[in-house]
Amino acid sequence: MKEEHIEVEGRVQTVLPGTMFRVELDNKHLVLATICGKMRKRWVRLTVGDRVKMEMSPYDLDKARIVWRIQ
Repeated sequence: MKEEHIEVEGRVQTVLPGTMFRVELDNKHLVLATICGKMRKRWVRLTVGDRVKMEMSPYDLDKARIVWRIQ
């Protein structure tokens, strides 16, 4: 059985090397996030201040995967 992901939204605070980002959630919690494979393949660029939708594992709430950039 596949585990369910938690979907959250946040704002990019810092762009780190290696396609990593420091993202602040709406509840002021900071997480370390990376972009998903489809965003890498399509060359989607993220900058500071972008709103993003992320998936988080219920087992590790300090890391996330960015799956969508919100306009």
